Amino acid sequence: MTIKTVGLIGVGLMGHGIGKNILSKGFKLNVLAHKNRAPVESLMSKGATECKSVAEIAAASDMVILVVTGTPQVEAIVLGTDGLLAHGRKGLVIADCSTAEPDSTQRLAAEAAKHGIHFVDTPMTRTPNEAEAGKLGLMVGGDAAILDMIKPVLECFADLIVHTGEVGTGHQVKLINNFLSVGHATIAAEAITVAAKAGVDMAALQRVIMGGGAASVMFGRLINVPLSDDDSHAKFAIRNARKDLRYYTNMTEKLPVASFMAEQVHQTLVMAETMGYGERYVPRLIDVMMKLAGLKK
Repeated sequence: MTIKTVGLIGVGLMGHGIGKNILSKGFKLNVLAHKNRAPVESLMSKGATECKSVAEIAAASDMVILVVTGTPQVEAIVLGTDGLLAHGRKGLVIADCSTAEPDSTQRLAAEAAKHGIHFVDTPMTRTPNEAEAGKLGLMVGGDAAILDMIKPVLECFADLIVHTGEVGTGHQVKLINNFLSVGHATIAAEAITVAAKAGVDMAALQRVIMGGGAASVMFGRLINVPLSDDDSHAKFAIRNARKDLRYYTNMTEKLPVASFMAEQVHQTLVMAETMGYGERYVPRLIDVMMKLAGLKK
């Protein structure tokens, strides 16, 4: 089967760019109605069709991409009475770009197969800026033939596509990736707070760290907070980071593998959320640390 019509569920920070680039490459696009009208209407102005329900988008699409918060949302969309399995035709491909729990992904793929539907995991790396530019990174897990079939769609919005193995492995790699990236951010937030307490010049700190072995992408993004009060370089909510770290520690517990550092990172995020920072972007971990250090009210 050749993919001609793509359904998109979740047109937020990442989904808008994904949808825009799919349309720009000549595919038909169906988007699910959402109370946040701006991105939906933006895509409709470029040629997308709005669908009022999951059932409608399932029936009208050859492939459906999910860009939602996590496992509970994915399971509801796929398994619900109004869901993709109940209303999708045989041969439909579901590509889950969300960050979800690998064991759930494997169960959903097995259930989808009973309906003649293909489920693959295609979680993302990078930021909304790269989504808009069509330069996301994807970790893809599933049958190689199905992934080859949908690759022209994935290439619309990603310039790095890595086949990680069977279904579920994409989400395993994504959770490991997010542990590292959010862990780096948490360490960077603490280091920047120590520097502020000590009166270190932040511009000098930036030059030293980014010019040596301690350099990291996340430090390079977070240092913009003390330099210019700019948290836009990592548009990822602390609440979602906390969720991803819990998925990671769930995975390590089931393997089982000890994950001491991940538990500390997760609890830092839990603390930040209880302090009211859940909807703020990850760079605002610096504000949390500075409050604890008495540098910020």
